[in-house]
Amino acid sequence: MKPGKQELEARIDLAAALRWANRLGLGEGICNHFSMEIPGRPGHFLINPQGLHWSEVTPGDLVVLDSNGRKVGGRLSVEPTAFFIHGAMHRSKPSAKCMLHTHMPFATTLTVVQGGRIEWASQNSLKFHGRVAYDDNYNGLALDEAEGERMCALAKEADVLFLANHGVIVCGPTVAAAFDDLYYLERTCMLQVLAMGTGKPLRIVPERIAGLTARQMAEDSEQTGLHFAAIKRMLDRDEPGWSRLD
Repeated sequence: MKPGKQELEARIDLAAALRWANRLGLGEGICNHFSMEIPGRPGHFLINPQGLHWSEVTPGDLVVLDSNGRKVGGRLSVEPTAFFIHGAMHRSKPSAKCMLHTHMPFATTLTVVQGGRIEWASQNSLKFHGRVAYDDNYNGLALDEAEGERMCALAKEADVLFLANHGVIVCGPTVAAAFDDLYYLERTCMLQVLAMGTGKPLRIVPERIAGLTARQMAEDSEQTGLHFAAIKRMLDRDEPGWSRLD
């Protein structure tokens, strides 16, 4: 079946997110996955295939899975843990139209220290005030539905989930919104890890100001779209052919 206009746009956006995440050093080998529910096709989502580096993924490489994990479109296969994590999230969290899972360095650093949490110590961090959950139990690779569902239950009321000893999951209503969060999450964690490395106490923002700033940031939805549009322009400039569909 030939993809419709909305699916084509979703494919281009998801490929752009993968390519730019690679540019930022957020990927890890050929591991980790980005997924997006296909607009107009409930219960079906796009995901990057097994074996391709993020730097080489094009819109045409993306695989289509249904809600049961069955491949219904695409030339390549999908790594098993991808479905159990992403499939569970798409099924149980309707607002999670896009889901980005990475082992990005600074965010993952907080998952490998005892009691690692985002502290409200930078303006970037306040973007996530009231939006973060933590899974403090590492159970090995997510190779069954029960593990995927366990993770997703923790993220029911959150857009960001830190996975103990593992990495992070970021969810959003669009690729642009999820990627903007992914970018600023890593910047937040980078600032915190660097600040902690000085050995000096963090300068914590008072709770009242943290909540106010988070609401102010949430009201500025235009910035998210502008950020992602700029990313695609830079890909057009630097990586001809990145958006091909064949």
